[in-house]
Amino acid sequence: MTALAAEDLRAILDAGVAAGRAPGFCAAVITPRGERVTACAGVRGVDDPHAMTPDTLFMIASCTKAVTSVAALQVVERGLLDLDAPVGERLPALAAPRVLTGFDAAGAPLTRAATKPITLRHLLTHTSGFAYDFCCADLAAYLTAAGGSLMSGAEPDIPLMFDPGEAWQYGIGIDWAGRLIEAATGQGLDAWCAEHIFAPLGMNDASFFPDAAQSARKAGVCQKGADGQCVAIPFGMPPVHHFMMGGAGLYATAGDYLTFLGALLRGGAPLLRPETFALMMQNHVGDLDAGALKTAQPAMSNDFEPLAGLTRRHGLAGLVNLDPVPGGRSAGALAWAGIANCYYWADPAAGAAGLLFSQVMPFADPAILATFEEVERAVYA
Repeated sequence: MTALAAEDLRAILDAGVAAGRAPGFCAAVITPRGERVTACAGVRGVDDPHAMTPDTLFMIASCTKAVTSVAALQVVERGLLDLDAPVGERLPALAAPRVLTGFDAAGAPLTRAATKPITLRHLLTHTSGFAYDFCCADLAAYLTAAGGSLMSGAEPDIPLMFDPGEAWQYGIGIDWAGRLIEAATGQGLDAWCAEHIFAPLGMNDASFFPDAAQSARKAGVCQKGADGQCVAIPFGMPPVHHFMMGGAGLYATAGDYLTFLGALLRGGAPLLRPETFALMMQNHVGDLDAGALKTAQPAMSNDFEPLAGLTRRHGLAGLVNLDPVPGGRSAGALAWAGIANCYYWADPAAGAAGLLFSQVMPFADPAILATFEEVERAVYA
């Protein structure tokens, strides 16, 4: 196996920019040899000619979920939370969940009481019954009928799509896990993560609320049209404490997030005990297929079929592949993504990890996914 040079990684990104896949990319990887390589290409945005650089700050959106999941397991380790206790004991809004059963003749939603309580394990594995409207047509129809929005910043009052534990559906469960951390610790999620994750790892630019100097280094978000052209759009997380922090609220550089992935390659050290990390990486959804998303809002997301043809399950911090990826990650690797086409994987068995960050909507852009696959293959070549 030959060393992967920054020039090799940059060549992949340069080709992606030249092909119009994104205005700019940052990629950062840890190879099976232990080399840490970072490369960037292009510019920060269609309306920002500054070069994409290693200190560029990205809205990493749902890449936040793995961080919040680790934080939740830290609280479990301290005996303040239990994976299988009803979360309604600490979060009254979830004490009596209801399940959407359909709509009456006038279009009004119909619901019934859930048959079992929601637990932290359900929230972390996307088996709680909560959904996102961009990938759940039934929730989109409910919000149209009942009013409201998941982007309002307030705790959403929405029904479950099924009884807890009965299916896998990507949704706001980990946002609620963030609220549960706050209820159990008496700290804001931002404060807990800063003290117990960012500081121990030296993730100096990871923040839910970037300051002015950090914000000046943000990459701009753009919307890609059917013609492949990108237009700048105002898209980002609120600058105040908000509901979606746990599931989508973080900003970080590629290097900072790679540092987090590096901790996962070390068995969770120094963030988690070895036995907690081992539990986190196991399949917690039985035979439920996990990871595939069917778009209900094409402006937000394309259909997403990660690791198509392989056995996909969900651990306590993300998607876990039970089969090895040909030319790529080993079985048992962790992976997920962020809605502006940010992607990562961490493969403890091979000692390898990597990420590709861009800021392009809609999610699951096929061309950007192709660049991500090229990055992964280069790491294992």
